[in-house]
Amino acid sequence: MPKILIPSALRQYAEQQAEVELQGATVGELLEELAAKYPELRRHLFTAEGKLRSFVNIYVNEEDIRYLQREQTAVTAADTISIVPSIAGGAAVAETAAGLSREEILRYSRHLIMPEVAMEGQLKLKQARVLVVGAGGLGSPLALYLAAAGVGRLGLVDYDVVDLTNLQRQILYATPDVGRKKLEVAIERLRTLNPEIQVEGYETALTSENALEILRDYDIVVDGTDNFPTRYLVNDACVLLGKPNVYGSIFRFEGQATVFAMPGGPCYRCLYPEPPPPGLVPSCAEGGVLGILPGLIGLIQATETVKLILGTGRPLVGRLVLYDALAMRFRELKLRRDPNCPVCGDRPTIRALIDYEQFCGVRRERGMQEADDRDLEPRELEALMARGERFLLLDVREPHEHRICSIPGARLIPLKELPQRLHELDSAERIIVHCRSGQRSAKAVKLLREAGFRHVQNLKGGILAWSDQVDPSVPKY
Repeated sequence: MPKILIPSALRQYAEQQAEVELQGATVGELLEELAAKYPELRRHLFTAEGKLRSFVNIYVNEEDIRYLQREQTAVTAADTISIVPSIAGGAAVAETAAGLSREEILRYSRHLIMPEVAMEGQLKLKQARVLVVGAGGLGSPLALYLAAAGVGRLGLVDYDVVDLTNLQRQILYATPDVGRKKLEVAIERLRTLNPEIQVEGYETALTSENALEILRDYDIVVDGTDNFPTRYLVNDACVLLGKPNVYGSIFRFEGQATVFAMPGGPCYRCLYPEPPPPGLVPSCAEGGVLGILPGLIGLIQATETVKLILGTGRPLVGRLVLYDALAMRFRELKLRRDPNCPVCGDRPTIRALIDYEQFCGVRRERGMQEADDRDLEPRELEALMARGERFLLLDVREPHEHRICSIPGARLIPLKELPQRLHELDSAERIIVHCRSGQRSAKAVKLLREAGFRHVQNLKGGILAWSDQVDPSVPKY
């Protein structure tokens, strides 16, 4: 039989049903059957003359039939009919109840008039304890909306300071906040937004030594991190403590979201058993991110968190949402718990938190970089230039980065093109390589040395360090 999807705005008139299957050969017949089954729906769908209301749109599968003779449109048993009414909000609440003050009732009135939330749900939100790990791109929007929604106890873990580059996407902060501690600013902003809630800060890096202690006092953990060691740490701690892990990640124009560590559901290790090699996946600082993207993914995380608290809807357990902003497209992939997962599997081998920097190879990579005494300081490069010494300054950033700023005399060969363009370089010449911060140039140095280039050095800290230490007129990005 054809399936009719009932929007949340009309479910209160349909016994809270989200979908029903009814018999009918046309859209009109199906809507009449629907109105007969749920009489209170009739006045919301039809005028007094029996015409379908103009502010109610009907879709058959994904096709809008508003410009057709809607009621006469034929349907088959395999079709799905969606009712899409205009929505704008609701009326005020006049009643009071124990557990919420008069101010809270007014503040949350648009929740209280929703049958799916109502007083019972709002009290659940008030009693909830949610920890947000990371107060950056993802943490900013989700913390704002969780605070606005009335989550009673909101914890934030972050130890960074506000940088001008954060303001393109981290909406918790403003220009006057640059240089201040993120945690200090975030707590002020959230308490100003909603003084009815409790906001707690943990100005520390989350580590294997403190994670279990910090997470233990919260019901739900929301992962707003931007690095693999902390992501695996949050996952493992949530599994060990039995806490839901609301996950999100972003890069350039794409994002992911799901809910890990629910009973019977997968964890992050089921999806990614091992991290990528250090440097293979660039960070947002290296690869960039559309400023709007973390807002959207962060709001998905906030929505899933509220659903878990309310115990309503279908959470993203076993489902990975992929979002492509360029195509404006959402996709959903099924996730399954791995019975052999070392953390959440049938016979777990990880029963305590481990060294996650070592697991992700970060400590080894950092040690290799620190052990390389051939890196060149920006001041040393400046001195070489002043003396007029011969060398090639090689910029391995992307062309669009080179157009933002450059060091005088640098030659641009993007890192991804370097293996095919080695023949353009003289292996006997001294080569100094730079990028934005020193990470990509370190890879380029390694590649060149493996190809037989012996006189190769990395500019430590990249063009950012050059701007800090030598030429402040070079813009930072």
